[in-house]
Parts: sequence; C-alpha cells; structure tokens
Amino acid sequence: MSGNGGGGTNTASGDKRPNELLSSWFVRSGWSKGELARQVNRRARQLGANHISTDTSRVRRWLDGENPREPIPRILSELFSERFGCVVSVEDLGLRTARQSPSVTGVDLPWTGPQTVALLSEFSRSDLMLARRGFLGTSLALSAGPSLIEPLQRWLVPSPPSPSREPEPAAASRRPGRLSRPELELLETTTKMFRQWDAQCGGGLRRKAVVGQLHEVTDLLQEAQPEATTKRLFKVAAELAELAGWMSYDVGLQPTAQKYFVLALHAAKEAGDKPLGSYVLSSMSRQMIHLGRPDDALELIHLAQYGSRDCAGPRTQSMLYAMEARAYANMGQPGRCKRAVRMAEDAFADAEDWDEPDPDWIRFFSEAELHGENSHSFRDLAYVAGRSPAYASLAQPLMERAVDLFADDSEHQRSYALNLIGMATVHLLQREPEQSTQYVTQAMKVAKKVRSERVNTRIRKTVDNAVRDFGDLAEVIDLTEQLAAELPETAEAG
Repeated sequence: MSGNGGGGTNTASGDKRPNELLSSWFVRSGWSKGELARQVNRRARQLGANHISTDTSRVRRWLDGENPREPIPRILSELFSERFGCVVSVEDLGLRTARQSPSVTGVDLPWTGPQTVALLSEFSRSDLMLARRGFLGTSLALSAGPSLIEPLQRWLVPSPPSPSREPEPAAASRRPGRLSRPELELLETTTKMFRQWDAQCGGGLRRKAVVGQLHEVTDLLQEAQPEATTKRLFKVAAELAELAGWMSYDVGLQPTAQKYFVLALHAAKEAGDKPLGSYVLSSMSRQMIHLGRPDDALELIHLAQYGSRDCAGPRTQSMLYAMEARAYANMGQPGRCKRAVRMAEDAFADAEDWDEPDPDWIRFFSEAELHGENSHSFRDLAYVAGRSPAYASLAQPLMERAVDLFADDSEHQRSYALNLIGMATVHLLQREPEQSTQYVTQAMKVAKKVRSERVNTRIRKTVDNAVRDFGDLAEVIDLTEQLAAELPETAEAG
C-alpha cells in the first residue's frame, strides 16, 4: 500500500496517532490538502524525485500520523519554511527522519585538517552522484539557533600545530604528490573564473562544475605537499566550497548550501585565512536573512567581525557592516541599522586608500553593491515598520544609484536583476504601481539571461504583491500575463 505518494511510511499503522504538529502548521498555512499535494509533487520534480506522486488521500494519512519516507519530510520542511518565512524543521512538523552520519547532516563537525578534507571529499562526491536524482538536498536538515551558532564559534579557537603526515599508499600511487607552482596558480585562476560565471549567469549553470573541481582539490589535499602548498590548497577548497554553497543557495538548495558554507569555514580555518572565513560567515548570514532568521544572521556577522577584526581590509569590513545593517533592519532596529549603514559607507571610503590588493572573493563588493545592500536595509525597515513611506524614501535614491551602476556592469547580471526587483518593491511601498511594473519587466528580461531561482522567486513574489494591492490596474494585469509567459520554469540545480 505504499504506492508512489512519498514511498510509504516509517511507522506501523497500529502505532499511528494524529500528527498534531503537522496539523497545526497545515491549518495555519491556509492550504487545502490538494494544494499541498500539488506543491509537494512540483518540488519533488524540481529535485528530480519523479517517483513522488502525492494526492489528497496521502496528505490526509500524513495528518493522521503516517510518517512518510524521504524525501517527503524535507520537502514539507522547505514548503512550510517558505510559507511562514522562518525555518520549520522536520521535527517541528512532528516527522522523524533516519539519523545521518556527520558527513551528511549537521554542522557540529571536527575542526581538524584531515577530517575536514575527508568531509569535503565525501560530501562533494555525494553531491555529484546524487544531486541529479534529488536525494542529497532532501536528506539534509537546516540548522538554526544555538545548534548552528555554537559549533561555529570554535572557528575562533586557535588550531594546534598539525603533525606532518606521509601520503596514503593509495594517494601516493595516483600521482607524484608534489603540485607545481603553475598547477597551483591554475587552480586559483580557475576558481576566479567560476566566480565570474556565477555572477554573470547565476548559480544553476556551473554548480556541478564547481563541485567537481572541489572534489579534485580534496584529492590533492590527501597527498603529501609542502606546508605552504597545503595552505594554499585549503584556501582554494574554502573558496570553492563557499561558491558551491552560494550557487546552491541561489538555486534553492538551502540545506546543501549551509553544509558547503560550514565546510568552507573549516577549510578557511585550515588555510589560516580569517578574512576568507569572515566572508563565508557573511554568506551564511545572508542565507539566514533569506530564511527569516535575522537573529542568527546577526550572530554570524558579529562572529565574522570579531574573528577578522585585526586583519580584514576596509572593503571586507564595509561588506560586513552592510550585512549587519540588513540583520538589524529585519529585526526592526532602525537606530542600529542606520549606524551600521554609516559604518559601511565610512569603511568603503577607506578602501580607496587601501594599499594592499583585495582578494578576488571581495571584488564583487563595489559601489553598486554597497548602495544596493544599504537600500535593501532601508526597504526591509519599511516592511518591518508596516510599509513605512519614510524608510522607503530613504531606500529609493540608493536603490536608483545601484540600478544605474549595475546597468553598466555586464559581469554582475544577477545583482542587476535583484536590484531592479528591489526598485520595484520600493515603488510598491510608495504606492506607485505603474513604475513598479516597469522595473519588474526589466528584471524579467535580465532573469532570462541568468539561471537563478532566487531571482525568479523574488520576481514572482513582487508580482504577487502588486496583484494583491493593485490587481485591477491594467499595467499589473499585463505584468501578470507577461510573467506567466516569460518567466523560466525552475531549472534543475546544476
């Protein structure tokens, strides 16, 4: 009787009791059983789990206490998290999952070089093997709150000196084990190229290539190398893992993204690169803001700021202050948000006089990005303050400047699209729907050039808000029809 509606059950029918937690979330969602079933099926297809075929009777059995098999619990967690704008874990839904090994789930991982390499190797290998079928992302759980923050605080603990080790026999038989300088420089250059592709094309097109490159680097890290080479390889691994996480975040694979971010932080620690570690934490902070966890985002940013306080350049410090402002905005703390915005602007001004070259990973944080982040902080304050026109008016000139600068930037097309959408939301806050539809139309044109579910989702959400507030307006009606015709379907994560 398992059928195809989620692979049956993990609970014997005689032990079933109504799932009150799931029922509570379900009632508050406002969905019907049919709507939830359709969303589960759609998300399963996006993940490549084409064997899933849920219907209303299956949803009813879940509410009655049947415990579905993977990937259904993770899909339900994602759907309810998106519906309520906060992390709704599998446990919050009253569903049980099989315990996974530390390499597959959890963020509380050992802070040692060899184990970091082993975990990176295993996770990237699993991603390459299983992502196409959609099972890796749905076997992971998002961490939040103390279970996320407390393990990451050990990033600040000094690492003991690592003993030198001989190459493993299997590794020694594969290759000589001494990476030449040109080979190492080529790895570093390739990482920069992947980063440029992501900014220009979105996370969906090159994600698997980045994961494959990361797996190759972990092979090199398992071979005997000079200490300086090993540190540079750990730095490459950290940058690739962060980029794999960022691309996963961009295409909607949130648990996978978080796992890569955690592993990137471990690799950055092994590389002895605190500014890079702070950058990884800022990416995690951005994800937490996206998931409706600004308190966690703020904790992560403060951890990043403290850890890199004596070594990060002004451009990196500016980026961290800008993310701090975003967190405060979403927490509804305007005074602290405005202070962080000013600090971001001041630090960015100092970057002009900085006489050391910035690392490539912070090169994205341009004047356009600074204005975009700060304008989004004021926009978010407007939302938190009940659609405040005062904060929207603070956001508008900064957002306009960001859009103008990104329009001339052929590399950062995704950022251009996101700021066009941001400009559209500001006009909606100011009750100017005609102008808003113009910016959404521009954003859709750019969205067709990039493969970013994050961009597509924000366009859909903005159009939904326009329909809710101005659904009778001719421009909004036309925009809705254009959205249905032109917005690309969600693509399988690459």
